[in-house]
Amino acid sequence: MSIFIEQFLQALTSGIQLGCIYGLMCVGLAFIFGIMGVINFAQADFMMVGMYLVLAIVGSLLASSFLGPVAPFLAAFLIAPLMFAIGYLLHRWLIVRTTGLRIANQIEAHQAQLILTLGVALILQNGALILLGSAPASIISPLSYSAWEIPLLFDDFSALFINKARTYDAIICVAVTLALYWLIRSTRVGKSLRASADNPTAAIYMGIDVDRAHRIAFGLGTAIAGVAGGLIVLYYPVQPLVGFDFLIIMYAGVVLGGLGSLIGAFWGGFVIALVQQLATLVLPLQLQNATVFIVFLLVLLLRPQGFFGRHVERA
Repeated sequence: MSIFIEQFLQALTSGIQLGCIYGLMCVGLAFIFGIMGVINFAQADFMMVGMYLVLAIVGSLLASSFLGPVAPFLAAFLIAPLMFAIGYLLHRWLIVRTTGLRIANQIEAHQAQLILTLGVALILQNGALILLGSAPASIISPLSYSAWEIPLLFDDFSALFINKARTYDAIICVAVTLALYWLIRSTRVGKSLRASADNPTAAIYMGIDVDRAHRIAFGLGTAIAGVAGGLIVLYYPVQPLVGFDFLIIMYAGVVLGGLGSLIGAFWGGFVIALVQQLATLVLPLQLQNATVFIVFLLVLLLRPQGFFGRHVERA
């Protein structure tokens, strides 16, 4: 019995740590959809770009013994402005063609957005394959293979091991999510973003540049994906097709949380990670994602609008 309790607590701890990172991944996707209504199939590949950029930066920062332990976390923040610029320019040159009030038929616009973002994802994947190859790469950090040991009181030999890198990742993810929530709720930029999302036509009449607000939203969503990728590369190897491993998780988390809800998206990703980790106690590792989709279907049956979504009745 004590062994099961130890395993349960270890899986629960891992689920909480991983859940914060999944939550940040889902927040970036939900932010773009909530402000612009764009379903971005390239979001997971922006994560891949962030992972490779962090690898490149950490290679030079690790040369310093002082910056060595914190180099991956510092690099994740250093790439954020670059990822924001990539998303901002990508929207200005490409995504804007399929969004905004100039698009009369929204159904056709969504189809164009899906095809366009899928094309961007394929370009990023194949470009990375050509330039960087298909071999997985990872970061070896002192914090990745060190942990705090917490003795469990019910047994002299049992202990809970808390990985240091994952713990710092989780703290940063929560902080970034709260900072984004504050930005949306309490700043002038956030008010313009919310106005552009709620009623773009009225926002234009009030003097708000809706296209600029959408560019900022897409840039912020891209930056969040880059930061999430930069944090997860500490314990997950990167290769050009790594986005496939996270794309379904991101969309499932956003739907679970409720479309358009940032906090809901965070909790959606959090629940997915908890289910994944706790499922390993009773099921083979290969069935982790199967349990996620079972929970996903149950939530949709019992609460179709998600955890924090609004119930809408249609005639």
